[in-house]
Amino acid sequence: MKKTSVQTDVSAPQTVTDFIKLKTSGQTIQIGFTDQKLSPHAGLATFAGFLQWHRFGRLLAGLLPAPGSNSALKPVDIAMGFLLGVLAGAKKLSHVAHLRSDPALAPLLQIKRVPSQSTLSRFFARFRTAALNLRTFDPLWQWCVHRLNSRPEGYTLDLDTTQLLHQQALSCEGVRIGHTSQGLKRCFNPLVAFLGEAKLVVGFWLRPGNTISFNNVVAFTLAILQRLPRHIRIGLVRADSGFFCEEWLQLLEQRQLPYIVVGKLYEPMRHLLRAQQVWHPTQLKGTEVAEVLTQQWSWARARRVVLIRHRIEEKESPSGKRLLELPGYSYQVLVTSLGSEVPALQVWFRYNGRAGCENVIKELDAHYGLPQLCLQKFWSTEAALSLAILSYNLCMLFQRHLGWSERVSASTLRFRLFTASGIVSQTGGFTTIRLAVPPEQRAWWRALFEKILSPFPNCNAVELWPVRSQ
Repeated sequence: MKKTSVQTDVSAPQTVTDFIKLKTSGQTIQIGFTDQKLSPHAGLATFAGFLQWHRFGRLLAGLLPAPGSNSALKPVDIAMGFLLGVLAGAKKLSHVAHLRSDPALAPLLQIKRVPSQSTLSRFFARFRTAALNLRTFDPLWQWCVHRLNSRPEGYTLDLDTTQLLHQQALSCEGVRIGHTSQGLKRCFNPLVAFLGEAKLVVGFWLRPGNTISFNNVVAFTLAILQRLPRHIRIGLVRADSGFFCEEWLQLLEQRQLPYIVVGKLYEPMRHLLRAQQVWHPTQLKGTEVAEVLTQQWSWARARRVVLIRHRIEEKESPSGKRLLELPGYSYQVLVTSLGSEVPALQVWFRYNGRAGCENVIKELDAHYGLPQLCLQKFWSTEAALSLAILSYNLCMLFQRHLGWSERVSASTLRFRLFTASGIVSQTGGFTTIRLAVPPEQRAWWRALFEKILSPFPNCNAVELWPVRSQ
């Protein structure tokens, strides 16, 4: 008797009969439809494996607020779907919901399904207070920092005040008119903290757009310092002028933390600039420095102030601010606890290293949806933004896990790794994803998965990119 074989692989090509004729200058291309389950983001299997290796879903499940109904989608399913959606390029809740049609994402994340826009809105609406946000996200920031190694010279803690413009969000809580680089605009005015060498975010607090610049900076800094593990030592604190206030300076001095902070160009600082007669030239054309030890009227002690001026006509894009009473130059003022063994110009150079955190902010804005994520309630917006920034941190830790010393942007990861397409099928009772990558690149992909899925940490780094097909 002739045996019949049962086909279990549903990824076999489907018959397509009706074609759309697309005529180009050289040929006619037939376009049709197929019933195969195709995933345009099958490359995210690498990142999903990284999350599973760290049991990140279990950590997240223990921190998120409980659902309002037993029949609702689990909070961890919603949060994981949102995280992977942001990494796939989503910048709005509706973008995340669009990924529901991808058949690979839910199995990869071990979730029931990718959440809809309304489900995401209800989920973030559960974050109603600052206490709930702190209780949820503080352990997540701490978890990220624990993944770092110690450094003998310590890490640099960079603190920044930034603005998120929302000109059209007229009814959203916290969107207020505030000072921005583009003038008075409707915005949020958040606080962000980074570890400079790791390019990792270690804290985020949202503030209304009309908040005074130094509001909550002491409490924010204390929260950051308290969550750092013992093996993470801070060797230097750098901050923009939003942190320049006496209480913040005293906090760092009491804890013996070296700092460099931008001084606000109020009248006392302007007086120092006007009174300064001796400027020392540097090896940088058009840049001169000076320094004074002074005690301003609101200071509890005398502090070292480094003054920098740049001749505008000799600089293509001079940094600093221009003063009407001192034409021809742009000026910067740095207040520091570093001793005289660090020359004034070196103080400026060390502060300029803070440009790395400015680049991180630009990447968060461009690739993680920070300027677009704005919900009706203030604390809901903070929760959504915190989760989006957490996806950035996970992306950085993913690259460290692979042993990559060169940091890669999210857009590069999406084009070269995450958007590798694949066929999703059921084979032998298993969900199967066949990645559509060229044969010459498959050895690299195998090495990538071996590194991610190895039960034991190892120091064997995977090459940054596979050989590209010609």
